[in-house]
Amino acid sequence: MKIERVLSRQRSQRIALGLLLLATAAVTIPVLVILLQIVVRGAGAIDWGFLTQNPSQAGKAGGIFPALVGTFYLMVGTIIFALPIGVSAGIYLAEYAPKNWLTRAINMAIMSLAGVPSIVYGLFGLAVFVLALDFGMSLLAASLTLACQALAMTITTSREAIIAVPREYREGSLAIGVTKWQTIRHVVLPQARPGIITGAVLAMSRAAGETAPILVVGAAFFLPGLPSSPFDQFMALPYHLYTVAAHVPGMPKGTVWGVALVLLAVVLFFNVLATIIRLRTRQRR
Repeated sequence: MKIERVLSRQRSQRIALGLLLLATAAVTIPVLVILLQIVVRGAGAIDWGFLTQNPSQAGKAGGIFPALVGTFYLMVGTIIFALPIGVSAGIYLAEYAPKNWLTRAINMAIMSLAGVPSIVYGLFGLAVFVLALDFGMSLLAASLTLACQALAMTITTSREAIIAVPREYREGSLAIGVTKWQTIRHVVLPQARPGIITGAVLAMSRAAGETAPILVVGAAFFLPGLPSSPFDQFMALPYHLYTVAAHVPGMPKGTVWGVALVLLAVVLFFNVLATIIRLRTRQRR
């Protein structure tokens, strides 16, 4: 009887392991097939001229330099606006906010914001930054719109990273007579830095791949050069990919796959960068 029970447990364990492997394969194999297809079809279109020239003939010829630089500007603008506000809000919610129903409701509202469709943020940016504040269809309006979208992730990751710092660190610092803010600044934040940086870089990565918000607040299909001020329109890789893939008849397929590969490389670069920063910061601690 005892042997049968042991065999039954082992059989259940093997079945559970098989189901877990099946679920993992169902997720990873399609992703790998898509990535492989983009790399194989797009690699032939990428060369130095493709990366450094302006587009011409509605994107059928030339390169993607304005879209590449515009995406970089957009990511920098997003993180400049989102990081200080997001980290400050995370510090307040983790260290100073009272533990009551209102704080729990605010935390739930912030987490819910992460699930709001991105086009809703675009319409919000159009109403507030473009029309109400009169920034126009510009790089500034797009950066502020994406910063609003990135705030939910930045606040949540900052708050979770701060809460994860062991309480003994705070108690030891307070025991030697320093203030709470000094404890947060010199003890808590350095320990929480890997999580905060990871969240910020992932927010930038998401901003690089967003199409819907910038579609209505400032991205242009074609520009002869780079924006000269934050109030100028700009090109961005996600919107450029959308237009050349769906709205330009006779577009060479290799160009479409090439733009997709460059966009994918930008997003993957920032994800890898987030991983490296987190690992190096942990090694130094």
